[in-house]
Amino acid sequence: MAMASSQPKQQMFGEPISLVGPTPADLEATAELEKVLREAGMYESPQESAVRAEVLRDLQGIVDRWVKQLTLKHGYPDAMVDEATALLLPFGSYRLGVHGGGSDIDALVVGPSFVDRDQDFFGVLAGALAEATEAVTDLQPVPGAHVPVMKLRFRGVQVDLVYASVNLPVVPRDLDLSDRAVLRGLDHVTARSMNGVRVADEILRLVPDAAAFRTALRCVKLWAKARGVYSNVSGFLGGVAWAILVARVCQLYPNAAPSMLVSRFFKVLSQWKWPTPVMLCDIEHDDELGLPVWDGRRNPRDRTHLMPVITPAYPCMNCTYNVSQATQRIIKEQIQAGHVACQEIAAGGDRGWGALFQPFPFFRTHKSYLQVDATVAGGEEELREWKGWVESRLRQLVAKVERDTFGELLCHQNPRAYDAEPHGLRCASSFFVGLSKPQQQRQQPSPPQGQQPQFDLRATADEFLQDVYTYRFWRPGLELAVKHVRRKDLPPYVMHKIRGPNIHELKRKRDDDDSSPSSPTLCSSSSASSCDDDSVRRPSSRARLHPT
Repeated sequence: MAMASSQPKQQMFGEPISLVGPTPADLEATAELEKVLREAGMYESPQESAVRAEVLRDLQGIVDRWVKQLTLKHGYPDAMVDEATALLLPFGSYRLGVHGGGSDIDALVVGPSFVDRDQDFFGVLAGALAEATEAVTDLQPVPGAHVPVMKLRFRGVQVDLVYASVNLPVVPRDLDLSDRAVLRGLDHVTARSMNGVRVADEILRLVPDAAAFRTALRCVKLWAKARGVYSNVSGFLGGVAWAILVARVCQLYPNAAPSMLVSRFFKVLSQWKWPTPVMLCDIEHDDELGLPVWDGRRNPRDRTHLMPVITPAYPCMNCTYNVSQATQRIIKEQIQAGHVACQEIAAGGDRGWGALFQPFPFFRTHKSYLQVDATVAGGEEELREWKGWVESRLRQLVAKVERDTFGELLCHQNPRAYDAEPHGLRCASSFFVGLSKPQQQRQQPSPPQGQQPQFDLRATADEFLQDVYTYRFWRPGLELAVKHVRRKDLPPYVMHKIRGPNIHELKRKRDDDDSSPSSPTLCSSSSASSCDDDSVRRPSSRARLHPT
């Protein structure tokens, strides 16, 4: 039984900028764009679609059996056991219809009121999945996440499961999650878990042309990943934020073809006056439900957010709360670069849409880096757990460095992890943060050799390490090291993964590093250059960040 709607539907926010429809040139440019997107793997093959559908079908069977088992365990009558079921609802890119080859599946499990998250979902269901050894690998429950999640691979497909129980003894198959009544009596964590499905449905309802929105969003996703700004955990923007931004542009140009939407996307956002929030509809409050709602007009803390992008479903949330001054600066730079690329495309440039999707040359842009090495002694599964935690804390390192150098050293975090070759069970993965001077300092004449500004970041690194080592599940063998490296000293496993025609230029730049006085140096006491590995790995020791 579907719940009756208890609130009016939200309407689109504001008025369009233009109602002009596509020209023949726009349609031709859209066809070219779609061809590029297909070649880049942004569309799923029929075979992959069939595998994904089979994964969802089999997972649905597992969660149904799980709920029936728990219903019987609680002593409910046989008739109720027969009716017992759980909903398995994809959200994210899959629900929006923009998933491509190799995409993961985000899915919400909705269970009855007597099935709880901690014991039943992370305990009983995780145990049942662990026993399905032929289908399930890489099982990793993360109960302490902002939205508690269970990560796993099911027949090779990455699946992230979240859980929400509703105040019903039996979950009907036609339960309407868009109805605000389903939120009644839920705690904040459960409401957040349910928000993924509700937000995706609202986005699709609020865009004027779902097909045009999907093509434009595929394009923006490909661009954001190529330019290194697609990562919520790193303080950039995640999939939901990019989807809302594209949807807003679709509202402003409701009749535009995807090629024009992409061009307008970069034009509009390159001129956006942050921290003005991006919203698809008005913010609504509900005194009866009483869930916290983002509202910069009422909440002083919300006014401190730098790039607020507000989800359209109640309770409205800012999905870019991780954005820092450092990542905002990089996002704005990349959006401006995208705007320039679109102008080149419109002018008939030889590179066509390829001009937009050029990967950001991270290891050619900076001369100095912080290298953060996460190391484990227990194999690849343990490394996956440990580097996931380290990755979630890296944006704190970026903020601490810029704070402690008073903005004289700017940080650019690369959201990608680089795995070293394992040695037995000992595995390591490295993250990199590019270091540079502010633009106005770069334009000034370089000081003589030996007089460059130097920064002692040992205390900064120590503070970061102590923060990381507060990990609830830390144990001996989980180690972390932070060090400064120049471009010429990048490890081989990074160089081997840099592809493309510019690899020779990168090697040339590596050879030039020693002669360039313009790169910032990280300095410590005279004894720091001989500090050993233990001094930057042990949670109880003072970390030393030293030049190599």
